[in-house]
Amino acid sequence: MTTYPMPPELQHLATIIVDVGPPQEVGVTPGGRRRVIPILGGTVQGALLSGKVLSGGADFQSIRSDTFTDIHARYVIETTDGEMVYVENTGIRTGSAADIAALAQGRHVDPARIYFRSYPRFETASPRLDWLNTHLFLGIGARYPDRVELNFFLVR
Repeated sequence: MTTYPMPPELQHLATIIVDVGPPQEVGVTPGGRRRVIPILGGTVQGALLSGKVLSGGADFQSIRSDTFTDIHARYVIETTDGEMVYVENTGIRTGSAADIAALAQGRHVDPARIYFRSYPRFETASPRLDWLNTHLFLGIGARYPDRVELNFFLVR
């Protein structure tokens, strides 16, 4: 008889609200329709991580079909204690063709109709936050016209 380990538990890391600017349209490339969304700032609130999102990052998107978008955001968080955390958040966003088109045009779509999942990776030089360098995380996202709301979870 084969026994399997228990599935991992998830612990809420933080809710991140990322303020974004208008998309920069690159156009249709061999990798899909490329867009770059500037990250203007934001907030980070959680029991394990809190602070602010610094301006200067971006979300590099490839819209691969009418229903599927690859996302790859890179930005920096400054914690309330002044520690710097580099974030690379990679994932996918899928939904109906009409809903994905509405998002691409900056219109509101009910987040319940969109599958938006990611796997954030963190890098920091902070000794207190070194555990961010050595653990895995999962994310659930929602896209609004002026912001992205993310909930990140530590995989235990």
